[in-house]
Amino acid sequence: MTPQRYQKLRRVLDNRQPDLTVLLDNVHKPHNFSAILRSCDAVGVFEAHAVWQDPKLRANHLTSGGTAKWVGIRTHPDITTAVAELRGQGFQLIAAHPEGDARDYREIDYTRPTALLLGAELQGLGKAALESADERVCVPMMGMVESLNVSVAAATILFEAQRQRQNADLYAQSRLDEARYHQTLFEWAHPAVASYCRRHGLAYPALDQDGDIAGPLPNP
Repeated sequence: MTPQRYQKLRRVLDNRQPDLTVLLDNVHKPHNFSAILRSCDAVGVFEAHAVWQDPKLRANHLTSGGTAKWVGIRTHPDITTAVAELRGQGFQLIAAHPEGDARDYREIDYTRPTALLLGAELQGLGKAALESADERVCVPMMGMVESLNVSVAAATILFEAQRQRQNADLYAQSRLDEARYHQTLFEWAHPAVASYCRRHGLAYPALDQDGDIAGPLPNP
């Protein structure tokens, strides 16, 4: 760990938005899943949510390039459970669904706690996800195609959320609580030691100003 690397980790963590997320409803193609997570990382999403029917499928099977190291992935057994958790945390649910009464995606206030619901490219969002949404949004299309690839649509909407949040100064200072901030910072800076501590039920040791571990490692 170099001081420069440590400072970069801190800058990235300072910009994380705990109240901006995505909920992926059976998005199981690796290239789409990975691309959406890359956009999440780029706009400061702290944790993404995913639901899929195949119990053998795991998030690490769908990601590449280490994106999952920087964006947490919380999985749920079904859409009802996922929606209930997000509602309990005060999120508005915005479904990306270019049909019916969908509004222009730029009309939504993304400075509010927001979960963007996205479905698989061919099937789209399921009935339960659509019925749970507060709003349906679309990206206006001027060409022959009727909709964007799900990962492109996700990026388009997420960067609008970023624009609004920047204008509202929501990236001006860290918005994570202190305990979560320091836990995540340690796990980013020293993943192997963090894994060791979790296996043995040990508290993470303190870090010095350059990101090095201060003092000896705790004994199990």
